[in-house]
Amino acid sequence: MEKKAKIDFDKTFKNYSSKEGISFREEYLNKFLEKGFPNRQMENWKFLDLQQIINNNIGELNFYNDFNKENDLKKIEFIKEFEHNKIIFINGKLEEIDFKFEEKDKVQIARDLKKSKNIIDNEALLSLNNAFNNIFYNITIKSNYELKKPLIVYHNTNDELKYSNINLQLNFLLEKNSSLKIIDLFNDTSEKNFVNIFYNFDLKQDAILKNFKLDNSSNKNIKYSFNNIDQESNSISETFILSCGSEFIKNEINCNLNGNFSSAFVNGIFYLKKQKQHEIRTKINHMTENTKSYQLIKSVLDDESKSVYQGKIYVDSSAQKTDGYQLSKAILLNENTEFNAKPELEIYADDVKCSHGSASGNLDENSIFYLRSRGLNYKEARSLLISGFLLEVIEKITDVQIKNFIKNILGLK
Repeated sequence: MEKKAKIDFDKTFKNYSSKEGISFREEYLNKFLEKGFPNRQMENWKFLDLQQIINNNIGELNFYNDFNKENDLKKIEFIKEFEHNKIIFINGKLEEIDFKFEEKDKVQIARDLKKSKNIIDNEALLSLNNAFNNIFYNITIKSNYELKKPLIVYHNTNDELKYSNINLQLNFLLEKNSSLKIIDLFNDTSEKNFVNIFYNFDLKQDAILKNFKLDNSSNKNIKYSFNNIDQESNSISETFILSCGSEFIKNEINCNLNGNFSSAFVNGIFYLKKQKQHEIRTKINHMTENTKSYQLIKSVLDDESKSVYQGKIYVDSSAQKTDGYQLSKAILLNENTEFNAKPELEIYADDVKCSHGSASGNLDENSIFYLRSRGLNYKEARSLLISGFLLEVIEKITDVQIKNFIKNILGLK
């Protein structure tokens, strides 16, 4: 790993030949090499040991940097259910940014090499991202503007990519009273790669973010996705995660409720089969008074699959009148499945309302018997119970169009 990384910077980063660009990347590469990939010795990685997973499934990792290659956009399967703006990545290369449905002066796009330093300066995977990311983009939604159409970020890989690491990073600024709906849509035909994605969202007063992460295309890649969300007063963030496609994936949400009456909602679904291992880790930081958070994560696990939910609510001493709720539930369809939950409350204020809970079990045989007595066969009864279990999460989605799109993906009504 270290040997691969210590190659000629002028050759590796030919798209960033400036002294500033090379120095920036050398700095972060050295930070990554000091720590390496996370492993189970770290508390937050004890359930999904990334270092071991990469060693066992990829081995020696290459750093993909063929960003001059021409990719065929015609091969991408764009969704047709509704009109949308687009950002398209193929094998980590940004191919297109298209906000054709929006007023031109209301969405600003800029490149900024140094912006990423503001997210998390001490994380190994962010350091890796900074060292090998292709391009850093900042997207600003101007004050008092609501995007007319959702933004879909297409994350595509093809069979030319193998045993490689690709890194993506986008920074979003939502100015006062602006609104953004963004969908991450993954479609992979590649195998045995490590994809490392970082997003930073900065929500100013009264801004609204609706953030959907949909990993439903079956593939044998390893993915890590980190979303940092900073919120000022009266802002709202809504995050939904559908986690079922990749062989291994960890989604992290770090949300800082810095302004009075700001709110964060995180809902997620694991729907796993075979030997897939997925994790969602959330940390909601209530930093001032009168803030609210709600989290609901549900798992349906079959075969030898494994899901993990680590959720933490942090309440600062100045965050009186906090309202925080967290719940995780799992249905285990096979005795070889595994569900791990680690709910946490860290509270330093006394006038708060916070709770957490977790439960797991099998499908209720009495309910199956009842449905079969009403004319359904065993498979239909089981499917109906699973649908009802998952629909509670999907009904939390406030955008009807996207809610119906996700229902169709899962075959729910």
